[in-house]
Amino acid sequence: MDFYYGLAQIIGVHTLLGLSAYIVLLTGQVTLAQAGFFAIGAYVSAMLTVLAGWPIVAALGVGTLFGAGTACAVGFPALRVKGLMLVIATLAFGEGVRLFFFNFDYQIAKGQVKVGPVGGEGFRQIRYFPEHGWTTFDVMLFVWVFVVLIMAILWWFDRSRYGAVLRAVGEDEVAAQSVGINLTAVKVSAMTIGGAIAGIGGGLYAHYTTHIEHSSFNILVATFAIAYPIVGGLASVAPLAGSEATRSAWAAAAATPGAAWRCCSRCSRSASACASTTRTSS
Repeated sequence: MDFYYGLAQIIGVHTLLGLSAYIVLLTGQVTLAQAGFFAIGAYVSAMLTVLAGWPIVAALGVGTLFGAGTACAVGFPALRVKGLMLVIATLAFGEGVRLFFFNFDYQIAKGQVKVGPVGGEGFRQIRYFPEHGWTTFDVMLFVWVFVVLIMAILWWFDRSRYGAVLRAVGEDEVAAQSVGINLTAVKVSAMTIGGAIAGIGGGLYAHYTTHIEHSSFNILVATFAIAYPIVGGLASVAPLAGSEATRSAWAAAAATPGAAWRCCSRCSRSASACASTTRTSS
């Protein structure tokens, strides 16, 4: 059963990733910055639990704030452009974050072992859950508490005046502006909320995988973020459906070469490449 609990954790985290892009897509903007916010949340929360000994909820909260703050700062200049230019600008930001963590090195000694991020080697020993006796089932429930809570908040947003404003901006910016809607405020607020959600997802991702590195937050992750809500549909809070369908299909396809599935889920390599690697090693 641990495999299925682990699969549920992956689906939950990627659902959060999709939800982070969902609220931005409602405004008609396509952004590839979600992987960057995801990485920031992952590294910040992992450093707080591993290096500072913070409890997991507090660390996730700070990671969320960092993700939201970064998204807000990026939103003001980036959302002044639209279409392909916005895609390129946010892609550049995401790659900039990835390269920053590729070169980021900060370690402290804990006993006989040094812990912390080591540039291209990544950040190992993120063992909060095992060290505190959490089972795979406990971690799965913890992840899904956040998923359900955030889906409920976005569902409420959808049915509130704020949700109507988001959709109005996404449908026709000129008409929305003509009735007094501040386009910059709406777009930046959506980007900020999306960054916060991605920060939570990144923090959970770092702690259930126990090891993160810069390549875990590449353009493929950013593409997944916008693909999930598109597959699930933007009419309602449905990225969960797209995320679950996609990830379940991958799991089913890779059920026979189990090592290939684990490789794909951890390092985002293609299933065929991992499968060929598995066959070669066997």
